[in-house]
Amino acid sequence: MAGQDNGPLLQFSPFQSAVDEGFWHRLSDMKLNHLGLDESPIPITGFYAPCSHSQVSNRLTLLRESFPSEPSAHSSNSPFSSGNRNKCSIPGVLYNTNTLESFKALDKQSLLEAEAKKIWEDIHSGRVVQESSLLSRFLIISFADLKQWKFYYRFAFPALKLDPPATIASLEPASQCFSLQEAESLTVACNEWRNSSTTADVPFFLVSIDSNSHASLRHLKDWEVCRSDGHKCLFGFYDPCHLPNNPGWPLRNFIAFICSRWNLQKIRFFCYREHRGFADLGLSLVGEALISVSQEWKHCKHIPKAVGWEVYEGNKGKKVFRCITLANSMDPTKLAVTAAELNLKLMRWRALPSLDLNMLSATKCLLLGAGTLGCQVARMLMAWGVRKITLLDSGKVSMSNPLRQSLYTLEDCLNGGEYKALAAVKSLKQIFPAVEADGIVMAIPMPGHPVPSQDEHNVLEDCRRLQDLIDSHDAVFLLTDTRESRWLPTLLCSNANKITITAALGFDSFLVMRHGAGPLGDYRGESESALSAEREISSPADTDKRLRLGCYFCSDVVAPIDSTSNRTLDQQCTVTRPGLAPIASALAVELLVGILHHPHRIFAKAEFANNMDSGPIEQPLGILPHQIRGSLSQFSQMILVGHSSSSCTACCSTVVTEFYNRKMDFVLQAINHPTYLEDLTGLTELKNAANSFDLDWDYDTDDDNECVEI
Repeated sequence: MAGQDNGPLLQFSPFQSAVDEGFWHRLSDMKLNHLGLDESPIPITGFYAPCSHSQVSNRLTLLRESFPSEPSAHSSNSPFSSGNRNKCSIPGVLYNTNTLESFKALDKQSLLEAEAKKIWEDIHSGRVVQESSLLSRFLIISFADLKQWKFYYRFAFPALKLDPPATIASLEPASQCFSLQEAESLTVACNEWRNSSTTADVPFFLVSIDSNSHASLRHLKDWEVCRSDGHKCLFGFYDPCHLPNNPGWPLRNFIAFICSRWNLQKIRFFCYREHRGFADLGLSLVGEALISVSQEWKHCKHIPKAVGWEVYEGNKGKKVFRCITLANSMDPTKLAVTAAELNLKLMRWRALPSLDLNMLSATKCLLLGAGTLGCQVARMLMAWGVRKITLLDSGKVSMSNPLRQSLYTLEDCLNGGEYKALAAVKSLKQIFPAVEADGIVMAIPMPGHPVPSQDEHNVLEDCRRLQDLIDSHDAVFLLTDTRESRWLPTLLCSNANKITITAALGFDSFLVMRHGAGPLGDYRGESESALSAEREISSPADTDKRLRLGCYFCSDVVAPIDSTSNRTLDQQCTVTRPGLAPIASALAVELLVGILHHPHRIFAKAEFANNMDSGPIEQPLGILPHQIRGSLSQFSQMILVGHSSSSCTACCSTVVTEFYNRKMDFVLQAINHPTYLEDLTGLTELKNAANSFDLDWDYDTDDDNECVEI
């Protein structure tokens, strides 16, 4: 269709809207607590940005912050801060009705024309020159059914209708309309404009190119200066549209402003679009529009007709309203879930597209110890999206705990104190009701703590219960106070080939490490009979030749013993600097998340910052170390690696095989006989050999450079 033989009509891509749930929540709060039956129009702010994707247009978005900071402040001042390049602000107005019938009965055309009149008046008063976003005023009508939590609404983007319509003389990608030097200069100018806090959210501007092909972006008020300098000028705007053959909706009122203020009949415009936050002249458009309007446009009293009610997709052009139901999300627990997942989803969107939130939420974590480390680890796990957490501890909350153990309060200390495991679970559910947390009150049987014969049955039941817990979880954190309390869980995890993370604290130092796979972990996919046969035919020496990563006990030369008897007060408590536990706990959880996202998981090799032995494997979370040792006094951190020991009292193939064959009888013997583990693993023989080894020093030699290699 042609317009007055000047070429095809200039057609604009309509604006599209999007409303965040937070907008409706804020409206609900205002309606219930401030507005009541008041149907006065409410000034709001919408946000949009230039198109940033070749296949998707940007939308005008309403957020919780779209409302004025003070509900009673019904002024035209924008309730937002300027300078955000991703949130170009546009003034709008909300008409919220009290009933669905009054919503449907609103005189929509009159409302549209009223907003268009404001735009027309702003053009003639000169306000647009100072605040160009006024050209894109919008309105929304709504009804909030707070019984059913349903919201009915409809958008309008008023546009002044040119009579006769503008025609298009040319429309091309911007990259084809400038010389190489002009294009480079324009790209730099656009990026500077967008990166400046004073201009980032100014959506309408001038493009000025001088005779030396130098481009600059200027405010609309500089039009006369640019024209008098003889520069080549284009009228630029942030174009939310991605289409290659149509400019976006904001150009409609921009053209009306240009021809009304400067009486131009030929306008060159620049549809500014981006790619990944930078100017993209291949996606941007440059066009030339021909305009022929009556002299009435010069007069403020003549108000052009207006169009602009949004037509929603899928309705075949029929103008209907939208309805959104928030009944589910208005539930506090579901709201908490939505809020908790927001950061994780934004992380996945912007930086970690491979982040598996479903896997994290389904991972079952067992925390052995609900003290300072256990409390911090539990909270960090929830922050990462882990929803299934079990805490095991036999202690009670004491008066000294709440200050450093973040899940407890003074109330948990009263009347002898709540059991830590139960109090921690209660606190976790108060913090995040959707967490699936369980508390187990149980002591962990330990080597060096002999068991009276009358208690053997109960201790063995605890051992079996601990084994069942480890078998039913995906990852285990060793967070207990003593070394010997970590032995049995390490053995059980090594036998079950479970992901195991240890965190241990000194006064000003910490250790965080992941245990390697069990000695026969490579065979876990085979049948139980095949695994049993493998255990019988493989010797401990052959099995431990594989470079497995070590466990917490692999560097020990003695078996774990009783470290709790005959201790002074400072030895009975974990005396450590307060800042140490949060650091170690955070690193422990980060280590788990890294393991879960690594393609080799528990079998992943130890990695260093400057020596990632990962080949082509993509690891957006970074390296996956074996051990992290830190010193708070030095504010230092080291990444170390230690391979498994063939004499380890907890994870070597000799110990694991013995446990597999004898089950709880082996555990009971290790508990009751302090030297049994050392005898079994060869540590006794090793110590005897070391004690009998004498060096024969030759004191007569005169050669200081000679040395003896041992």
